[in-house]
Amino acid sequence: MSDEVAPGHVRIRLDLSYDGTDFSGWARQAGGRRTVQGEIEDALRTVTRSRETYELTVAGRTDAGVHARGQVAHVDLPESVWREHHEKLLKRLAGRLPRDVRVWALREAPSGFNARFSAIWRRYAYRVTDNPGGVDPLLRNHVLWHDWPLDVDAMNEAARGLLGEHDFAAYCKRREGATTIRTLQELSLVRGDDGIITATVRADAFCHNMVRSLIGALLFVGDGHRPADWPRKVLDAGVRDSAVHVVRPHGLTLEEVGYPADELLAARSKAARNKRTLPPRGCC
Repeated sequence: MSDEVAPGHVRIRLDLSYDGTDFSGWARQAGGRRTVQGEIEDALRTVTRSRETYELTVAGRTDAGVHARGQVAHVDLPESVWREHHEKLLKRLAGRLPRDVRVWALREAPSGFNARFSAIWRRYAYRVTDNPGGVDPLLRNHVLWHDWPLDVDAMNEAARGLLGEHDFAAYCKRREGATTIRTLQELSLVRGDDGIITATVRADAFCHNMVRSLIGALLFVGDGHRPADWPRKVLDAGVRDSAVHVVRPHGLTLEEVGYPADELLAARSKAARNKRTLPPRGCC
């Protein structure tokens, strides 16, 4: 797969956000289901008066109900379309898109940029409250209610044992031919003054259901049902554990996507396509 843009086209980076509550995820689906990709592609086709649908490539394909504050995508547009519409495109998209999805910036991407493969990390936040009264109604679509008191210190102790490069098969929904090796760069939890606990989860990439499974395991530690070393034991076992619950999606938000310096984009995109392996245990 090449990142070279077709002759006569220009690659455009889009920075966007959305409330995932009423979406069936990011990716366009058959059967008329409402998706973020579908809404943006349809709006882009309409405001540029194009017969063709210009396909978006996204940094992270979020599931149904998951939100995004700092999502990134790219699209390759004919140079003639970009020249004609770029000055007013952002405002026209704002007028055409539904209120639960916004494009905040449109700009020509540097050479070698690929929204998905050039990324060096994605940062998510998962928000949960153990308030015995439940969730503030104004936050109900963005915060999970856990009906047991949570020990944040115990959760952070468990989280530290999961950091680094591992095979996260125990926390991922397997996909044929896809690796589950990831580097978990940050996993930490903080309770705010409002009582809401925010988990920050950052990795070079995530496999399907990984964040929500990790949070599910940490919640079991936080409420005292499991010891702090249990999530690491699950990880080392390398197989899905029925005790690890995939928590509900509405507490999860993609906050930010990180990219290297422009001159490193192409190399990162190429490296990200290589299938990863771990060294044998006991090696080095």
